[in-house]
Amino acid sequence: MSKNSSDSYGEAQKGVLRMARVNCNYNRENTSLRKKRDSMGNDIYESGKLCRYGKIPGLEKPVSRMIFGTAIGPMIEGKNADELLDAAFAKGINTFDTARGYGRAEESLGGWMKRRDNREQVVVISKCGNCDSDGSVCVNRKVIETELLESLQALQTDYIDIYLLHRDDPKTPVSEMIDTLNKLEKTGKIKVFGVSNWTHERIEEANRYAKEHQLQGFSISSSHFGLAEQVADPWGGSCVTITGKQNQAARNWYQENQMPIIAYSSLARGLMAGRIKSSQEVQAAEILDSFCVKGYVCHDNFERLARCEELAEKKGCTVSQIALAWMFRQDLNIYVLVSTTKAFRLEENLRAFTVELSEEESRYLNAGCKATAFMSK
Repeated sequence: MSKNSSDSYGEAQKGVLRMARVNCNYNRENTSLRKKRDSMGNDIYESGKLCRYGKIPGLEKPVSRMIFGTAIGPMIEGKNADELLDAAFAKGINTFDTARGYGRAEESLGGWMKRRDNREQVVVISKCGNCDSDGSVCVNRKVIETELLESLQALQTDYIDIYLLHRDDPKTPVSEMIDTLNKLEKTGKIKVFGVSNWTHERIEEANRYAKEHQLQGFSISSSHFGLAEQVADPWGGSCVTITGKQNQAARNWYQENQMPIIAYSSLARGLMAGRIKSSQEVQAAEILDSFCVKGYVCHDNFERLARCEELAEKKGCTVSQIALAWMFRQDLNIYVLVSTTKAFRLEENLRAFTVELSEEESRYLNAGCKATAFMSK
């Protein structure tokens, strides 16, 4: 399908949502995401909703470009989060990210789907093989198979839409992982599989093996990406970021291949979410949590925050909306992962889809580019 074509995406789950492919410029309802899209074509939208959707190869359901992350206190503790999940779903977010390593979040999400009888309308992302408390990682056939069964039980479902390996385990050959995941896909227990916190070189190695053996390779990857550069691993568990000059090769690879990216910590654990002002850099350790301080607090990021504040004031929006709009402005096949315990934040984040950034503004936000002249006009 050409980028300028427009057709019906078909009836969505239970035949009630009519979807349509649209040009990636989104010249409708003040929404503009001027960026190249993946090889599948263009984004899709649901009439009347702010949220936008993409297509993951091998998955029939549309996937919301904004994904709700369940690694939040109430859900980790297994508490009822129906009100919050209802709010996300009502606003068009149909994709929920969880993991075996997120306490009882899978149980919380599974209970909600059961009570709402909406499993076929929801895209579930879950993961196996997280790092242990000492930072060690074990991802092999036994771990994958065992944790998948545990996740299915916790989620009260017989399949997972997108199944990710939470970490890479260099001790395990990629052949063992690919073979195991293909076997599980054939049983119908997983629809699509991918990785989290893998380098692009390791993904290439695995997909090369898959191609040589006529198997399905990894279709999607989750890593850190956002306007704020990750300057250190916040958790010390082999996290992978594609921010910073040192990771330009990784971004080039993702841009060239247009592999879908689920970008976690997209707002740098609150640094770009309005929790702190650029003038409060010296108070950062008192305002932000220790993971944010370790991973994202540096002068360059506070300079980026200041530019976000500047543009937010100019455009009449929030800092988080500017930071998220910047992400969607990149030539990457981005799905943004956001987490919150407050329903009103969901609406605020979704309005990032309505924020227009010029190419010059996008460059200015990330690097300054000595482009202050246009800001003073």
